[in-house]
Amino acid sequence: MARVRKRLPASFDAVARLVGGLGTALLALTVLVWSGVVALLSCVGVGVVLVPSALRVLRAVANRERARLGVLAPGPVPRQTRAAVRDVTVRRELAWLALHATAGLVAGFIGLAMPLTMLQNTTYPFWYRLLPPVDNTPSFIFWDIFRDVTDLTGALVVALTGVFCGALIVGLAPVLVRVQEWPGRHLLAPPAGVDLSLRVAELTATRAAALDAHAAELRRIERSLHDGTQNRLVAVAVLLGAARRAVDRDPAAVGAVLDRAQDATEQALAELRAVVRGILPPVLADRGLTGALTGLAGSCGVPCELVVDVPGRCAASVEATAYFVVAEALSNVSKHSGAASAVVAVRRKGDRLLLRIGDDGRGGADERGGSGLSGIRRRVEAHDGRLTLDSPLGGPTTMEVELPCGS
Repeated sequence: MARVRKRLPASFDAVARLVGGLGTALLALTVLVWSGVVALLSCVGVGVVLVPSALRVLRAVANRERARLGVLAPGPVPRQTRAAVRDVTVRRELAWLALHATAGLVAGFIGLAMPLTMLQNTTYPFWYRLLPPVDNTPSFIFWDIFRDVTDLTGALVVALTGVFCGALIVGLAPVLVRVQEWPGRHLLAPPAGVDLSLRVAELTATRAAALDAHAAELRRIERSLHDGTQNRLVAVAVLLGAARRAVDRDPAAVGAVLDRAQDATEQALAELRAVVRGILPPVLADRGLTGALTGLAGSCGVPCELVVDVPGRCAASVEATAYFVVAEALSNVSKHSGAASAVVAVRRKGDRLLLRIGDDGRGGADERGGSGLSGIRRRVEAHDGRLTLDSPLGGPTTMEVELPCGS
């Protein structure tokens, strides 16, 4: 019984996938019939002009199946008819079309008919008396066996057939899914090497983003040192020069000038500490990621709940990225969201560090709005991570970040 309970969710998922495959199988059957008509017309020269449009329709239906299976879609069909017919991807799609329009259609039909039959037959004892005797047949699958059921005993036997259909669903649905999806996963998949090429392109883009983020960070540090700390130190030098000249001319004013120089020195030190914290917060080294995030949550402008489940330490660069992501996200929550509360959840799952920052604010966050979200994305992608933002108008806003952190 426990084993059956474990398989029930998988069976429900399998039925849903079979029904989804039935939809694309019906489309494939339609395209198969149309392709056959075009092929016959092409034999007499009339259908040649229809071949490009037929192949584009084929590609559209195949891409629907690719999207359902999570398979990478190729580019458009070649414009020239001869090149399109010779294209390996088109030929594989034609083979898939024939298989999915037949075997896929049958598997999908069974996946739809069996649950309906199970539901109808198991409930049959409750409503069989409502039907006139001439129509009192439980289902078309068992039509020859249970025609004209007139008593409760026969109705209970019909209910047992419904239970039998349920057992078939649990046992056969995953097999039918594999039969239905096999052509798509093997014939619609991209040729060998395409995934690697895309991965190289993705890494090239993230490398460029990392270099841009690094350059932007250097500019920020240079601007902070130039506009803040350097000006403070210049002021200290001027005040010390004034104090030296005042020693001979106005000794009583030396104390006030030195006080001002001391204040400027303290301000310069504070700005230097801020710049250092912007490069790599010392709190990460002192208190670890949990302690650093606790400090961020405590200083957030709205009440913030923090949940951290990260055993051990991650790489320093990963912890720093996680810290800056949470810091920037909470800053956005305080400044722009109008939220009453926020939640930060951080956990480690295998070799991935997962962050989730949510708030109950007004939503509508946009990376193009200058709220720092684009900077967060650059930081995340520089580590080959992923960022997902869900912020509909009216809220709530949820940001999910996934960072590789080693095993």
